[in-house]
Amino acid sequence: MKNTQVSDNLDDGVFKTLTFSTGRPLRLAIVGAGSLGLYYGIKFAEAGWDVHFLMRSGFEEAKSAGIRLFSQFGDRHLRNPKVYQKTEDMGGMDCVFISLKATANSILKTVIPPLVSAETAVITIENGLGSEEVLAQFLPARQILGALSFSSLTRSSPTVVHEGGRGSTSIGEYSQKIISPRVKTLVANLQEVGHQAKAVADLMEERWRKLVWNIPFNGLAVTEGQATADRILSTPNLLAKCKSLMQEVITAANALGFPIEADYQNFQLERSAHMGAYRPSTLIDFEAGRELEVEAIWGTPLRRAQTAGLEMPYLTQLYRRLCELNPGSVNQESK
Repeated sequence: MKNTQVSDNLDDGVFKTLTFSTGRPLRLAIVGAGSLGLYYGIKFAEAGWDVHFLMRSGFEEAKSAGIRLFSQFGDRHLRNPKVYQKTEDMGGMDCVFISLKATANSILKTVIPPLVSAETAVITIENGLGSEEVLAQFLPARQILGALSFSSLTRSSPTVVHEGGRGSTSIGEYSQKIISPRVKTLVANLQEVGHQAKAVADLMEERWRKLVWNIPFNGLAVTEGQATADRILSTPNLLAKCKSLMQEVITAANALGFPIEADYQNFQLERSAHMGAYRPSTLIDFEAGRELEVEAIWGTPLRRAQTAGLEMPYLTQLYRRLCELNPGSVNQESK
C-alpha cells in the first residue's frame, strides 16, 4: 500500500493513537453498504486497503457478482469482495467506516464493538449533527473521526453504485482540532486513486458548512413536492426560502463559534447550479417510504442554534413540516 504511514514530529503521547502504524495492508470495515459505503469501499480497496463489507441486502449478489462502480472517471469492479452479514464474523479492524443513515444509529452500540481494539479508528460519514456523540457514548473520543461526503452517488442495485459527478470528501478528528497523521493517511490514499479529499482541523465547522446546503435543499425537496435542485434555483419563492434558510444556518454557525463567511451562501448556490435536476437523498428516502434523518439534519441544528438565543423562524417552520410528513423520524425526547 502507498503512504500507509504519515510521520509527524508530535511528542505528546496521545498522538501515538492517532497514527496507522502497521506495515501490512490496513483492514477497513464498511458498516452501511449503501451508495456511500460501496463507493468508499471500492476506493480504499483500489488504494490497497483490505476492505470488508457488512452487507445484509445484496450479500449473495456481492458474493456471486462482486461490487461495481460506474463513473465517468473510470468504472471499477471489485470481483471478490469480502462480505459478511454480522460484524462478529469480521474480526478486528484498523479502521471502521460508518455510512449508515443516522436513523439507524441505535444499532451502533451492538455492531461496532466486535470490530474495534484500543487503536481502531472509527469514522462516521453520516449527515447532520450528533453522530460522533453517539459513538462517544461507548468509545473513547480519541478513536472517533468524522467525514463529510460532497458527492452525487446513487445505487441501481444493492451492489452497483453510480457516480454522477466529481465529488469530494472532508475528514477530521472529533476530539481535537488537529490534522492528525491518520487523517493525512486517509486523505492521501483517496487522493491517490483520483478522489478529491481534504483534511480539516475543525470537524464541526465543516459539518455546519455542509448544513448550509443540506438543510435547505434536502428539506425543500420534500416539503415543496419533489423539488429537485434546479427547480429550487429557478422558482423565485423557493429560491427565496433557500437563501433565508442558508442565512439562518450561517448565522447559527457563527453564533456557536464556527466561523462561516457571509458569501459562503453564494458559493453553495453557484455549486448547485451545475447539479441539474438533482434529487437529494432525503427526497429519495421520502419517496421510498423510508424514515428520514429529520433530527440529525434539522432538529439537532435547530436546538443548538436555539441554545445560542437564536429564533430560526425559517428552520423552525421547515423542521415542523418535515415532522408532520414523516412523524416516525422524530426523536420523542426532542419534543
